[in-house]
This record gives sequence, C-alpha cells and structure tokens, in this order.
Amino acid sequence: MLHHECGVFGIIGDPDAARLTYLGLHALQHRGQDGAGIVARNAGVLAEHRGEGLVHDVFDDAALRGLPGDTAIGHVRYGTLGGPGLENVQPFLARWRHGQLAICHNGTLTNAGPLRDELEERGAIFTRTSDTEVLLHLVAGSDQKTLINRLIEALTRVQGAWCVLVLAGDTLVAARDPHGFRPLVLGRRGSAWIVASESCAIEFVQGTVVREIEPGEMAILDEDGAQSLRPFPRKPKKACVFEAIYFARPDSTVFGTDVYAARVRLGQSLARRFPARADVVVPVPDSGTPAALGFSQGSGLPLGMGLLRSHYIGRTFIEPTQRIRDFGVRLKLQPNRSVVAGKRVVVVDDSIVRGTTAQKLVRMLRGAGATEVHLRIASPPMTGPCHYGIDTPERTDLLAHRMDLQRMRQFLDADSLAYLDMDDVLEAMGGEGPRFCDACFTGDYPVEPQQRRRDVQVPLFRGSSEG
Repeated sequence: MLHHECGVFGIIGDPDAARLTYLGLHALQHRGQDGAGIVARNAGVLAEHRGEGLVHDVFDDAALRGLPGDTAIGHVRYGTLGGPGLENVQPFLARWRHGQLAICHNGTLTNAGPLRDELEERGAIFTRTSDTEVLLHLVAGSDQKTLINRLIEALTRVQGAWCVLVLAGDTLVAARDPHGFRPLVLGRRGSAWIVASESCAIEFVQGTVVREIEPGEMAILDEDGAQSLRPFPRKPKKACVFEAIYFARPDSTVFGTDVYAARVRLGQSLARRFPARADVVVPVPDSGTPAALGFSQGSGLPLGMGLLRSHYIGRTFIEPTQRIRDFGVRLKLQPNRSVVAGKRVVVVDDSIVRGTTAQKLVRMLRGAGATEVHLRIASPPMTGPCHYGIDTPERTDLLAHRMDLQRMRQFLDADSLAYLDMDDVLEAMGGEGPRFCDACFTGDYPVEPQQRRRDVQVPLFRGSSEG
C-alpha cells in the first residue's frame, strides 16, 4: 500500500468558507489520513483548528463555528517528511512583522535539508520537522517589499514538488512548481474562487472547474478577482504518472486526463497484451476496480467481486495476537467464496510494492477455493522510491527491485504474473511521455534530493590548538 503526502483546498469570497473547506477536505481524504487543519480569515484576523486523524474526527460543528469568515485554506496530511504529531499538521499559522500568515503545501522539497541547515546557521529556530516550515522561514527572511515578491523569492530557492497555498491579509495565493509534479486546480463557486488538489473536491462543493493551474504559475486571488503570474524559470513538465494510475480519485481529472477512463484503458490494454485462460476477473478494491472493468471488457470475461472491502475498520485497531496469519489484510479484504470457488481467477490491481499484500491475497483466494490465480498489474514494476510526495519504501524493499518476473511470480504464489510497460501506460494517458514523471518505474529522476550536512557544529572547533 502506497500513501500520498497530502491534499490542499482553499476558497475566497464565500461566507461559508470554513464549512466548504471542510467538505473539500472530505473529498481529498484519500490523499492523507494522518491529520487535517483549516485556517480561516474573518475581519482581517486568521484563526485555526488542526488535529490528528481523519477530517470527521478533527472537526465538529463547534470547531467550524469557531472559524467564521469568507476565506479559508485547508490541508489533509500523510507525513512523508517530518513524521507524525500535531505540530506537523498544516496549515501552519504564524505571526511575523507584517501580521499573520498561513501556509500549507502538497509535495516534498528535495533540498529542504540543506536549506534548513543554512537557516539554522543564520539563527532561525524551527519548532516543527516538516519541510513546509522551511518555506515559512524563507518568506519571513526575504528582503523583498511585498508578500508576493517574498513568496516568489522563497519558492525560487526550493526544489522538488510543491503546490502551495498562502493566506495573508486579504489575499489567497496558490502556486505550483515549474515541473508540475502534483496537480492543482482552479474553480469557481458563484463569485467565490476555489483552489484544490483535485477537481473532485471543487465539484463536491458544487463548484465549477475553470482550469488547471499551470506548472510554474502563481495565482493571486483577492477581492479584485484572479491574477496569474509566471515568475519561475520554465522547466520540462513532469506530472506524476502515478496520480492517474492510483492516487487521484476516479472521478477527478488530473493533468488533463480523465482518471476513470484512463484506468479502464489500462485494463483493456492488459487484456489485449496479457490474456489469461480464466473464468472470472476480480478487482482488488478499490483502486484496481476500473482497470479490472477494462480487463473484463477487453477479454470478454465476467467481472466478479471476489474480494470484498470492509469500510468499518478504525485507524487504531490492535491485532489480538501476531500469530494470526494475514489478519491485517483480512481486516480490510475478504475473499468472496461464491465468486471464486472452483474458478480460474484473474486478479487485477494498479501496482505491487513490497508484494506482501499481493501474496496474502493470492493465498486467501486459493483458500476460498480458486483453482488458479493470475495476477495482472496496470502499471510497470516499481523499482525505485519517489522523492516528490509519495511515501514509497526504500529501493531494497521493493519487490521488483529484488526479483525478476519469474521469481516474483513464485514469491507471490501466482499461476502467472504480468505488468504493463510505460508505453502501455502512456498510451492510456494520452501518449505524451515527456510530460510525465515515471522515476519510480524507470529511475529517471528529474530532481535529485539533497542531503543535510552532518558536521554543522564542527567548524566551531576547527583550527583549535587545544586537544
């Protein structure tokens, strides 16, 4: 199972801004489940409410009543950089010499470590471990005269993936990194402007999608409307292909791609490239369902819900004993014996990461009476980690890095195993390969991460004659 880092939502010009942000965060809950927060502006004053857990756990009616105003930004978080804890739940609200400022971001700053070292050497004090706090310090330390110029200067210094929302004064600013790794969408709801990580969040609050915020664009939203700046150097587009394969909600459009239709095309491609002698197609819910439907359409095999997902598992369930084999997987997925018993089964999923979950699913299906289990994966083998906002395991933990196809099949206990390649994926996404980042599949990283220095204190003692 892969996890995304976060999702952002902002709205300006609606008296129910905080409640609409709460609803928008619900629509983006799949992008982060560790924590959620909202900062709202009322009569020039910013107020916040943040907490750990799911959106409905963090906010109740009293919390939302405490966030009046016509402007708000919100965030759902899964921490890939910075670790858990309330202190890292965004948006971050700070007071500085020019008043209040709130900020949240989706992505990962690949040079956050060296920038943090530099800022600490200059006297900055950090209270959080999130890379977003680096942005706060860069904005606060800028010599530029206006908020927009300070923000431009700060964002020019950072590298990697970032979709940033900033709320200060009477202005909401949204900006996207020049490569465009992560999606960011602009919308309207009446006279109000909305910004969200995915189109589904705008539509969920009965808004209308206007367009995608372009890579390297900064949108400035205030009482005068929307302005657009292109202040950053142009770079090759590198939209994360895994957004369309897995992360984005099926009812979203990301990077100009209809997510649901693309995933169905991936399944059709699987059926065409790698057919199987089988009786039924079984999706791994929920992410594998559109691809399984496409495989069913392409192969003529019936689609059956051979794996059923439980939607009632709490976040803090404790296993009664570690000796219960596969119990963690069974909490979420149960084989449907009436669909698979005595059948040759094709199981379709979006990806395989470590392989442990897929291995358990195969064994569960066999235990439920499946005579054969064939695995079909609607993406290439994942061979490397992501540095741009997806929580992937270390390279050595990835199944496809450690094993060739035959060894993977044996490890997974499958009768056959097949993956799509990048050409198949790009065809399903529209055929424009250069506009996508596929580093987790190919190892071609557009921006390499930079490591923190480990000897920051040592220069204090170099040159000393004392032992």
